[in-house]
Amino acid sequence: MRLTLRIVGGLLLFVGTVWFLQGINVLPGSFMSGQPRWAVNGGIAALVGIVLLIVASRLQRSSPR
Repeated sequence: MRLTLRIVGGLLLFVGTVWFLQGINVLPGSFMSGQPRWAVNGGIAALVGIVLLIVASRLQRSSPR
């Protein structure tokens, strides 16, 4: 479960960051470049990724080995 949350969280963080940067026109060359909608979608995806990474981290600390 922790590994899955880490993978999904990391992917969402990466993809969300790329979408955000394209939406604010820092990474040009895509249909998403300069589109505020993609900046918002990317910000939301990145935040969800961060939350999943935090949850995975807390699950690791709370489960005894």
